[in-house]
Amino acid sequence: MAKAKKIVRRAWSKDDIRQMKTMAKSKAGVTKIAKTLKRTPGATSVMAAKLGVSLSTRP
Repeated sequence: MAKAKKIVRRAWSKDDIRQMKTMAKSKAGVTKIAKTLKRTPGATSVMAAKLGVSLSTRP
């Protein structure tokens, strides 16, 4: 049987939040922001929703 992958949770630093907000303003998109922050798209979307940040790529 394959070993289950251990889930490691990292806290969101102020720098992570600042970078997410600036990338969201430039309409970068969820996947690109998630890769830059080394987080999953789901975690990025949830945190953006908590902070009231729109990750829409529409102009």
